[in-house]
Amino acid sequence: MKRDNVQKQGNPKSTTLPITEDYHLHTLANGIRIAHKQVPYTQIAHCGIMLDIGSRDELPHQQGLAHFWEHMAFKGTEKRSSYHIINRLENVGGELNAYTTKEKICFHASVLDDHFDKAMDLLADITFHSVFPEKQIERERNVILEEMSMYIDSPEDAIQDDFDQLIFPDHALGNNILGTAETVGSFGKADLMQFINDNIDTERIVVSSVSRLPFSKVIRVAEKYLGNIPHRKTSRIRQAPLAYVPVSQQKERSISQAQCAMGQPAYPLLDDRRLSFFMLVNLLGGPGMNSRFNLSLREKYGFVYSIEGNYTPYLDTGFMGIFFGTEQKQLTKSISLIHKELKKIREVPLSVLQLHQTKVQLMGQLAMSEESNMSFMLMMAKSLLDTGRVDSLPEIFTEIEQITALQLQDIAQEMFKEENFSYLTFLPED
Repeated sequence: MKRDNVQKQGNPKSTTLPITEDYHLHTLANGIRIAHKQVPYTQIAHCGIMLDIGSRDELPHQQGLAHFWEHMAFKGTEKRSSYHIINRLENVGGELNAYTTKEKICFHASVLDDHFDKAMDLLADITFHSVFPEKQIERERNVILEEMSMYIDSPEDAIQDDFDQLIFPDHALGNNILGTAETVGSFGKADLMQFINDNIDTERIVVSSVSRLPFSKVIRVAEKYLGNIPHRKTSRIRQAPLAYVPVSQQKERSISQAQCAMGQPAYPLLDDRRLSFFMLVNLLGGPGMNSRFNLSLREKYGFVYSIEGNYTPYLDTGFMGIFFGTEQKQLTKSISLIHKELKKIREVPLSVLQLHQTKVQLMGQLAMSEESNMSFMLMMAKSLLDTGRVDSLPEIFTEIEQITALQLQDIAQEMFKEENFSYLTFLPED
């Protein structure tokens, strides 16, 4: 890692404080935060390094570079070859993985807690000391191009990527995380180094950990492998998307079933209505088989195999989308049925029983997701980067309990206006 962007601090000190009685936070002198939840009932340690850097931070000629970095981090460091990186944790039955989103890059591992030191050593190494060998760049370029082809061949995935571009035109949030064939074909080592130097901010990095290990040990290991990382501060400023204008678009594809995406921008991360809106989207198109869209389009009419609604909040905007596939002759009717459900929720407030059931279902889903220690580890890091805190389940449940039917109806009337929806459809070629 180049050090020309390092900003020296006046004798900074690390700090430790409790987030709640269950989660603790320690800040290294370089600004990197260490979050840990101790659980007594597992031998597995889950840990990750999450950076507040994603595909939205790319310049136009850099499309796909964040994801390319995620891949290349495994291809060699100052002291390890790709072979040694792959086998470091695999040899002890552990797992090493990574992912890239619009606003985050995360490298994470799961191991027996006896090997926690090994995992943190490796994660720190691939995050901060990758050397990006030129030969490996050429090989990985082809791997990513194959990955792009795989998604293009899957219309359910491709339509979601294309719909982002429709909702956020001429903005990095609308770009495919994988990039384009042209940009991926142009990347070299210098591009990777420049992107990292321009975007690394140690105060926007969280190391997250869930295991039975005591917090004091987690801090010692983190200090050992991350304490000597220089403090860095980025001058990057994320630009908000332009004003939204609804649009409809149709594309012919070599498919047998029509695919449809419909949606619009939504509330950003720190909006007070975020949880209420999430509850609404979950009621309409969440993972439960009893979602209103599923009960109507699948169970009553048999028009779809699956239909989903999702809401993704970002720093300065958000995204709400509805996705389904159906026979082309049923496409118009399916869209009409969706709008019928949206109109109903705009005009008819939830009854006391419906509101209670909606809350109980959401709380159950959230509790089940927290049962996964790895999922919680990742959520903890993201929450700290996005909001500066980690809400406990009781706190979230209290907030859910306070949501009223009138609040949900007000949000529905604002967010589910038919004239504000954009549409993208993939139609079978004639």
